[in-house]
Amino acid sequence: MPYIYLIIAISTEVIGSAFLKSSEGFSKFIPSLGTIISFGICFYFLSKTMQHLPLNITYATWAGLGLVLTTVVSIIIFKEQINLITIVSIVLIIVGVVSL
Repeated sequence: MPYIYLIIAISTEVIGSAFLKSSEGFSKFIPSLGTIISFGICFYFLSKTMQHLPLNITYATWAGLGLVLTTVVSIIIFKEQINLITIVSIVLIIVGVVSL
């Protein structure tokens, strides 16, 4: 069950980050509300995860996979550019998370 909590925390963190970008500095109501709700859910499930898994594994996995998935969303949805250094860095993050 803690890994399901972690997946929910990661997913809602990515959704919250996308809403945050769309909120344009909290100037748009719906994306701003989505940001607040998504991050609220995210931190609730992150705290539930930490009841069962060590902090170092929980946080590294959440932050690492959240970063990777947020990058994917930024490329697909927001059409942001990516370069070789970014790709190599993401691969290193994935290797680090898998090594845990």
